[in-house]
Amino acid sequence: MLVFKIFLLILIIVASSYIGILFSKKYANREKEIKQMKTALNMFATKIKYTYEPIPSLFMEIANKIGGNIGSIFSLASTTMKEETAGDAWEKALNEVNHNLSKEDIAILKNLSKLLGETDLEGQISQIEVVNEFLTSQLENANEERRKNEKMYRTLGIVTGLTIAIILI
Repeated sequence: MLVFKIFLLILIIVASSYIGILFSKKYANREKEIKQMKTALNMFATKIKYTYEPIPSLFMEIANKIGGNIGSIFSLASTTMKEETAGDAWEKALNEVNHNLSKEDIAILKNLSKLLGETDLEGQISQIEVVNEFLTSQLENANEERRKNEKMYRTLGIVTGLTIAIILI
């Protein structure tokens, strides 16, 4: 009986620590996805500037190179562009794909949809650059949040597990 109780207490500590780690990873994943989005947007600006390929094929190419949640956004936007405008497809992809970006990040990225496929080449490139600048500031915020919250959630998970284990003893 004592072995079972010790096993159960260890299981509680491990489970709560794991939950704390999962919560802390959300901040690291947001920072990573903002970096990937900046890379993807830079690729997009370069490609539309020099290749003159249609946006859906560029988005699919970017999706294949970037991968992950950000790649899924570009992939969904590319396939949705067959039925909807580029701007609407971009917004739909941002809303439907599961990602770690904050509401502020999404609001910034939705600004891109207003001019996507609607203006000339220079207008789209300048809009991408503006969005990229906003993402740079969001990346700094994400880095600060990660540093502040990552350790807190890990520690909180361990402390919660230990507290529950002590109460059950």
